Amino acid sequence: MTTATQTVGEIALEQPMSIPVFERYGIEYCCGGRMPLAEACELKEVAVEKVVAALEAASRKPVTQARDWSKETLADLTDHIVARHHSYCKSELVLLSGLATKVTKRHGGTNPELPIIHAKFAQLAAKLTEHLANEEVFAFPMIAKLERDQAKDCATPRESHAIVNEPLALLMQDHDEAGALLAEIRSLSRNFTPPGYACATYRAFYEELKEFEQDLHQHVHLENNILFPRAMKLEATLRTS
Repeated sequence: MTTATQTVGEIALEQPMSIPVFERYGIEYCCGGRMPLAEACELKEVAVEKVVAALEAASRKPVTQARDWSKETLADLTDHIVARHHSYCKSELVLLSGLATKVTKRHGGTNPELPIIHAKFAQLAAKLTEHLANEEVFAFPMIAKLERDQAKDCATPRESHAIVNEPLALLMQDHDEAGALLAEIRSLSRNFTPPGYACATYRAFYEELKEFEQDLHQHVHLENNILFPRAMKLEATLRTS
């Protein structure tokens, strides 16, 4: 049973069907996953009882058995993240950058929020491009090595604790900053709602932004709530073995 004192991240991890509910109410379960549900609801000005009821209803619905990434190998999880989320993110950054330029050029004069959204998205794209490269070149191979060390029953040097924990903490900070930029874009775009007179490109831009945000939430959830905590726990186990 869901309680108001559980963190949003814990609920998302234990109940995958909670994620659509959190998306519906705009409650962050990735970057804001460390926040108790009651506090997250207060922040969004929604009654916690209403969200708990929605979560309970969602938990009773029949669902296709999803892959439980908390039980899969870290290597399989990182492969999934790269193939599913990194690939999508890279292609969407290109698509959205082009749409942002076109829409701002055409409508920026009469919609002053568009140049700001364009600039915020450029910041987001630069941050995520560097972030994905850091994960693929450094963090994910580092995590894979920990798993190989475990398989070989190798102890990890004591000084490795900082080598593992500090980069992962920085990556989670990147997640927070990316989430904050997207939240600003969501606010500026009135929850990705185009004006009634918007052209097809304008509407496509906002729809793509909305889908991009949802995918990024799922992406960050896998890393913040599953991959990184498991990697840190594994490193601590190897260090003390």
